[in-house]
Amino acid sequence: MKNYNTYSVLFFIRNEKLNKHGKVPVYMRITINGKHVEISTRQWIESARWNNAGAIKGNKPDADTINTTIETYRNKAWKTYLQLEERYQYVTAAMLKQYFNKQVGERKTLSEVFKQHNEKVKELLEKEYAPATLKRYETTLNHITSFLKFKYNKSDIELIELQYQFITDFEHYLKTEKSCNHNSTLKYIKMFRRVINEAVKNDLLIKDPFGKYSSKFIEVKRGFLTEEELNILINKTFAIQRLDLVRDIFVFSCFTGLAYVDVQKLTENHIKKDDEGELWVMTERTKTETESNIPLLPKALEIIEKYKNYPSTEKKGKLLPVISNQKMNAYLKEIATLCGIEKNLTFHLARHTFATYALNKDVPIESVSKMMGHKSIRTTQIYAKVLNKKVSNDMKQLKDKIHEKQSKAD
Repeated sequence: MKNYNTYSVLFFIRNEKLNKHGKVPVYMRITINGKHVEISTRQWIESARWNNAGAIKGNKPDADTINTTIETYRNKAWKTYLQLEERYQYVTAAMLKQYFNKQVGERKTLSEVFKQHNEKVKELLEKEYAPATLKRYETTLNHITSFLKFKYNKSDIELIELQYQFITDFEHYLKTEKSCNHNSTLKYIKMFRRVINEAVKNDLLIKDPFGKYSSKFIEVKRGFLTEEELNILINKTFAIQRLDLVRDIFVFSCFTGLAYVDVQKLTENHIKKDDEGELWVMTERTKTETESNIPLLPKALEIIEKYKNYPSTEKKGKLLPVISNQKMNAYLKEIATLCGIEKNLTFHLARHTFATYALNKDVPIESVSKMMGHKSIRTTQIYAKVLNKKVSNDMKQLKDKIHEKQSKAD
């Protein structure tokens, strides 16, 4: 069923924009369903020559030219409105303005809007965004640029040309040509969507191409170290200093639940003492900007003391001598091999280990959630599911032992 729109157009002058030549601009106001937009006609006149009927009074040489331009704008706006109504049925004033501006030469491209967005993110680094976030946006733009070349043999595309199929084709491209797994692909799509959402809010797009798009992340099994594996790691003696250091930083995260970027930024100012004399790490998660307060367990305190006078920590004013995440993960692979741990040891595994370890020791899930800086307890419940599976396996082993004992008795 067709949605009917109310449409009206009005021409007026903006007296507050008087220029140095004593002239004011002529604007067109389009109102659709009670909401309006304003478009400059790029015409300037003396305010005394304007009449309320939406035209210029008198017969000066430029009168006919300006009145003709006004009528051209009026007709073009109406024609654009009819085209949009035919195509989309329901039309908004913002949609009409975007399409109208495209026709008169004011265009925005996808790369242009994306680059402008990334520049804003860059300006807010360490204030609202982490460097890793900027990197993901830049990588997403690089993938889009490659996709445009691959699919359309273009270096860019007008924003107004974006359609739903562009998104689904881009998703397919990431999975096939770039060999991204499902969840990695959706992370890039998510970054893309954020930029488009801003464009929609700023009336740069007629219609949101993501309007009908839907896709879900595949739940990934959260790896973690068992208590036995963690003890092997803690008690292992390394002859190579870099491996000893990386192991310590990793173990620190296992006992605090802090992500790499949050461990990296820690200073002595983040260590606070409560009324009972207990020490806490009090910080804000970079990723979610949520408060994360963790009581310092003995092992975490031991590691802090070990590196208190370490040259790089003193020089940089940091709590711990954290090296790059890339090197950290590379060295953790070596450590896993030397410790006989067959799991894919990455720094983020330490955070998962903290959650499962705490829940296994009967720390309430609400407390674990708060310490980890989760915005929603549903995120923490993922770790509880892992433990439920472990409980199920443990109970199965118990049943097998009972069954084995009964069989021997019989």
